[in-house]
Amino acid sequence: TTFINSIDAPSLALLVPIVHRGLRERGVDTKKKAAQIVGNMSSLVTEPMDMIPYIGLLLPEVKKVLVDPIPEVRGVAARALGSLIVGMGEQIFPDLVPWLLETLKSDNSNVERSGAAQGLSEVLAALGKDYFDQILPDIIRNCSHQKASVRDGHLTLFRYLPRSMGAIFQNHLQAVLPAILDGLADENESVRDAALSAGHIFVEYYATTSLPLLLPAIEDGIFSDNWRIRQSSVELLGDLLFKVAGTSGKAILEGGSDDEGASTEAQGRAIVEVLGRVKRNEVLAAVYMVRSDVSLTVRQAAVHVWKTIVANTPRTLKEIMPVLMDTLISSLASSSSERRQVAGRALGELVRKLGERVLPSIIPILSQGLKDPNASRRQGVCIGLSEVMGSAGKHQLLSFMGELIPTIRTALCDSTQEVRESAGLAFSTLYKSAGLQAIDEIVPTLLRAMEDDETSATALDGLKQILSVRTAAILPHILPKLVQPPLSSFNAHALGALAEVAGPGLSSHIGTILPTLILAMDDEDVDVQSTAKKAAETIVLVIDDEGVETLIPELLRGVNDNQASMRRGAAYLIGFLFKNSKLYLADEAPDMMSTLITLLSDTDNATVLAAWEAFSRVVGSVPKEQLPTHIKLVRDAISTARDKERRRRKGVPVLLPGLCLPKALQPFLPIFQQGLISGSAETKEQAAEGLGELIDVTSEKTLREVVVPITGPLIRILGDRFPWQVKSAILSTLTIIIAKGGLALKPFLPQLQTTFVKCLQDSNRSVRTRAASALGKLSALSTRIDPLVSDLLSMLQSGDDAVKESVLSALKGVVRHAGKSVSSAIRSRGCTLLKDLLQADADDVRSSAAKAIGTLSQYMDETETTDLVQTLLSMGTLPDWCTRHGALLTFSSISRHCPTKLCHSTSFPSIVDLLKDSLKDDKFPVREASTKTLGRLLCYQLQFGGSTLQLVQLLILALRDSSTEVRRRSLSCIKAAAKINHSALATHISILGPAIGDTLKDSSSPVRIAAERCAVHVFQLTKGADYVTTAQKHLTNMTGLEVRRLAKLPVESDDSESSDDDRRA
Repeated sequence: TTFINSIDAPSLALLVPIVHRGLRERGVDTKKKAAQIVGNMSSLVTEPMDMIPYIGLLLPEVKKVLVDPIPEVRGVAARALGSLIVGMGEQIFPDLVPWLLETLKSDNSNVERSGAAQGLSEVLAALGKDYFDQILPDIIRNCSHQKASVRDGHLTLFRYLPRSMGAIFQNHLQAVLPAILDGLADENESVRDAALSAGHIFVEYYATTSLPLLLPAIEDGIFSDNWRIRQSSVELLGDLLFKVAGTSGKAILEGGSDDEGASTEAQGRAIVEVLGRVKRNEVLAAVYMVRSDVSLTVRQAAVHVWKTIVANTPRTLKEIMPVLMDTLISSLASSSSERRQVAGRALGELVRKLGERVLPSIIPILSQGLKDPNASRRQGVCIGLSEVMGSAGKHQLLSFMGELIPTIRTALCDSTQEVRESAGLAFSTLYKSAGLQAIDEIVPTLLRAMEDDETSATALDGLKQILSVRTAAILPHILPKLVQPPLSSFNAHALGALAEVAGPGLSSHIGTILPTLILAMDDEDVDVQSTAKKAAETIVLVIDDEGVETLIPELLRGVNDNQASMRRGAAYLIGFLFKNSKLYLADEAPDMMSTLITLLSDTDNATVLAAWEAFSRVVGSVPKEQLPTHIKLVRDAISTARDKERRRRKGVPVLLPGLCLPKALQPFLPIFQQGLISGSAETKEQAAEGLGELIDVTSEKTLREVVVPITGPLIRILGDRFPWQVKSAILSTLTIIIAKGGLALKPFLPQLQTTFVKCLQDSNRSVRTRAASALGKLSALSTRIDPLVSDLLSMLQSGDDAVKESVLSALKGVVRHAGKSVSSAIRSRGCTLLKDLLQADADDVRSSAAKAIGTLSQYMDETETTDLVQTLLSMGTLPDWCTRHGALLTFSSISRHCPTKLCHSTSFPSIVDLLKDSLKDDKFPVREASTKTLGRLLCYQLQFGGSTLQLVQLLILALRDSSTEVRRRSLSCIKAAAKINHSALATHISILGPAIGDTLKDSSSPVRIAAERCAVHVFQLTKGADYVTTAQKHLTNMTGLEVRRLAKLPVESDDSESSDDDRRA
């Protein structure tokens, strides 16, 4: 017998303590039943409001049961909460939903969050659709919360909502699925598991009713960039398909064959019926593609799904081929590199495994894909072609060349850059199979397209693409067409563009390309000039270390070419290369520097400028510490350029055009200055001498720009203790700088003067001699000469003969360059001192003193001159031969510097008498000095119409002297006289002729040579037969043959002693 009694308030009072205790029991069954009773109470009591007094007692215990470790217990507690809300209304439980939400975000265990999620799902179901619509956005937002526990709790909620809410939740799938997919890619494993678990539940509950919502989201996930999303999406897709097909998907598949799977035809038909054939094909295409995923877990999941739902792989692939190819092409065109890689691997695997069965389907689809208006898909087609050709065997592809080659040819001329780039890679793969056929059928078409203005740009880029992957094979086919003269602007542009991609592959073709471009750089058409220049610049920069060995000789050939335009262009490119190349070119610098310096003497001004600019850049590329090693090379090159310029411009000072440019010395100075500062003593000497040689061929204007930075370091080094060779070289260079620098050196005058005076006392003769020369030139810039002359005179009163000789030489130079500024008192003091030195025992001192007096005599007044002449006449007859020699040397010097003061002097007859008597002196140096003086006086008289007979007679007398030196000197004097005024001298031919004839038979070879030179000028033998005939009459001891031989001698020759001194008046 069963008794049924309704539960009223008194009954509740008896039941609640028992239930309350049951909720607190440890036994699972007890807790479950107690929770179940609590949930049902509200529906069993007579008046639900009678429960209100007991809610405060029961609810905390139900909450504790809700977070129980046992899932079943949690489920019962969750349903109890839902039942309470339904039976009593939400207003009785105002804190329940906030508590559940808070527990959902808890940092505690997954169990608590799971219980809260389960409870909340039941409560939300009880609260109804409106409340759920209101709270759902917050739940979705918390699925992407920064805390993993919050994300985990809210994603877990979605696992329970389908079960509790049913159709109400189904309407919100579209909003919720993105959150699930994001969760699948979460960095936290617990979050990912929660999302995947929710996804499985969605599929389980809504696979049949909400397929149009679920499938697109899962398909998108399959193509995600994140491999975790792809893996989870494949698993979910598998669940969905298994559900549709009516299979569990839990079959264990063994073996690697794709041909047979675990599915049946019936299951396949079921999938088609539910999805439709089109969607089924899309889904299977996606699964097939990710079978080749880069992630192992994704691949394994995809293979499992494929084998579970596909009965026969080859047949299925044939059915889905158009869709599969569309999927692969889209993926190959994706911006995601991983997706492109997956699609490529899938296509490659497809061809490798089912080659001949699928190629007839694949290649036409790809060829047709190039007509797609979407550029990304066209790019995908090209990538696909590369994969297909790379995976298929060569023999398999041969039968498809008729389609492959035109397809790639079309793609290479596509209007989109990315498509052409991918087509270039496809060409490279094609070349492996087709070889020269690919080139012969594609390259000529591209070259023809380049001639059409509309297609030229794309065709050129197509060539660039194939060149970038097959440089060595393509270049020989392209270059002959592009370098044909005359070079057009477009062809020049094309060469430059192709060079960028050909890079080092150009090295072996430099000799073909570069000369054409260099010549085009001087084309009349400005566009051609510009594009050719840009192309040539590109080419020299793309060459690598190995290519430099080809490039440098080609550039050197260019700068030595006969055409100025070629030299100019090659020089420019050398400069461009050394300025912009990232290669280490210091080892190539020496040859370049040498050649470019030689080019500074070029006849073409533009070439000179280009060579100078290039030289600057070459020097700039050499490490500072290596510069001094190039000093000898630079000196040799300057010498070569100077000789070249000297041959071209005879009789004028030699200046190199390249060293007359503004700032011309700037690239040279670091080389020499570095040598002077940091080099060894030998290097310093080389640097100083080289700097002097450089300045010697530099224009004064150019030198003035840098005279200060050059001179300072030289003076400093000269003051230090360096070997005499260094000092001598620096003094020589400073002398050249003084001669050319002029007033620009004024700031250095005191330092230079002090330094030079100090060097006059150096122990080395070369240093003293060069210091004397430099001091003389420097005095021309000075305004205060007397103190300097006074110092020099004081130095003469002390010191040894060697120093006196140098001081005298310096004094002569100072007087020569600044004699007008010497006061009469200093001049008088100097003359007195010098007269004493004319009697010195040392030959060099006497000679130097005589030269100094001769130079000083130009600035003497008449009284001083008269006194000097009288003194010399007296000294000329003294017993001491050194004194006589000094007097005659002085007369010789005066006759050179101011012969008018002797010839117009009242003492002139006495001077001639002294010279006549001196010809009989027993010392031949006295006789030679006398002869030299007679020669100079004769030259002056012939030039200004004075009496000459006695002077000629005395010179003839000297021709019979016993000393060969005296005879040679006399012949030299007569020759000089003939050059001065031949017609006046010819009046004495009757006495001169026989005397010269005698010396032509002299026993001394040097005398005979001097006689021949003299005869050529006296008889004017080079002016014709009449003069030769006249000479024969006077040279009676010579045969006609001998006289005619003399006539063939050159007019100017340095085989006899220079007579420059003898000709000066």
